Amino acid sequence: MKALVYTRPFTFEYTDWPEPVVGDDDVLVCVKACGICGSDVQGATGKTGRRIPPLIMGHEAAGIVERVGNNAGSFQPRDRVCFDSTVYCNKCEQCKLRRYNRCEKREVFGVSTDRFKRHGAFAEYVAVPWWTVAKIPDSLSFREATMLEPLSIALHAANRVALSPTDRIVVIGAGTIGLLLMQAVRMRGVRKVIVSDINSFRLNLARQLGADVIVNPSESNLGDVVFRETEGRGANVTFDAVGYARTFESALVITKTGGSVVAIGNLEKTATINIQDLVARELTITGSYASAGEFRECIDLLSSKRICAESLISDVMPLCDGQGAFDRLLSGKENLIKIILEP
Repeated sequence: MKALVYTRPFTFEYTDWPEPVVGDDDVLVCVKACGICGSDVQGATGKTGRRIPPLIMGHEAAGIVERVGNNAGSFQPRDRVCFDSTVYCNKCEQCKLRRYNRCEKREVFGVSTDRFKRHGAFAEYVAVPWWTVAKIPDSLSFREATMLEPLSIALHAANRVALSPTDRIVVIGAGTIGLLLMQAVRMRGVRKVIVSDINSFRLNLARQLGADVIVNPSESNLGDVVFRETEGRGANVTFDAVGYARTFESALVITKTGGSVVAIGNLEKTATINIQDLVARELTITGSYASAGEFRECIDLLSSKRICAESLISDVMPLCDGQGAFDRLLSGKENLIKIILEP
C-alpha cells in the first residue's frame, strides 16, 4: 500500500509500505479521508517526543471496511465506518468503567513514544480493533466524518464539568478543538460563551458559530473583558484549549471563586500556580485527555447538523501531497483550521 511516512523532523515521504496485519479482533479499514491534527503538526517538529520516526501519523479518519478478523463479525466489507483514536484493551478495570482514555494499555493511532509505536491512518489501509469502530450513515461524508475524533475530544472536555444555563463560559483558543468545544458548550444552553484567540480569522469564525463575545488578547485585556461581561465575577468555567503556560495561568485569573478550569491543550509541560490563590478561591482544576467513547454520540451530532464541522475544513489534499500540507500548516502564513488528506 501507499503511505505518508514521517522520516525525520519536518520531513515526510510518500512511499510503499507493508499492508497492516489483520488479527482476529481487527477490522481492516480502507481509508477515505484523514484529518491532520494539531498534535501531528507539533509532532512533525520532532520536539514533542510523541512522534518518533519512522511513523505513519494520522488518527482523525473514516473509510470503508475492507475485511474483518474472525471475532469482528458485527462488521462487514463495504460498511462505512469511523474509529476512536485511542486503542484501548477493553479488558482492564478502567475500560470496564468505560474510561477508555485511561486504559492501562492505552495506545494512540499515529503516535510513537519510548513506550509504544502505533502506525496511523495516513495510508491506504489501517487495522483497528473492532470495539473502537462505529458505523456512520450515508448522510455523513467521509470528509465530515474525520471531524468526529476532534469533536469527541471537545465533547469529553465539556463533560468534565457540570454546566448550567446560568453559566458564563470562556474558551481560550479557537482552533479545531476550541471551535467544536464552543459549540458543544453552547448546545448545553449556557448563558454566555466568550472565546479568546490571537487570530482574527478564527475569532470571526467563532462568532459565526455562536460565540457571544470574542476577544483578541493581543488587542484587548482578556481579564478586563471577562470581568466586564460577568459583572465582575469571572467565568464559571474556563477551558484552556491552547496549553501554553501563559494561557493556563490566564485561565486561573479570569475564573470566578469556586469556578473550574479545564486544561485540554498541553503545548507546554509546566505552568506557575499560586497555591494560596487556588486554596482561598477554591478553584477546581481538571484535566481532559482524549475521549472516552463519545465519538459514537458525535456521529448523530454531526449528521443532524447540531454541530457544524464543515466550516472548519480549510482544504482537502491528496495524501501524496502530504508534505505540502504539513509545510502549509507549519508555516502559519495562511488562515487554516483543518486540512484533510485523501489516499
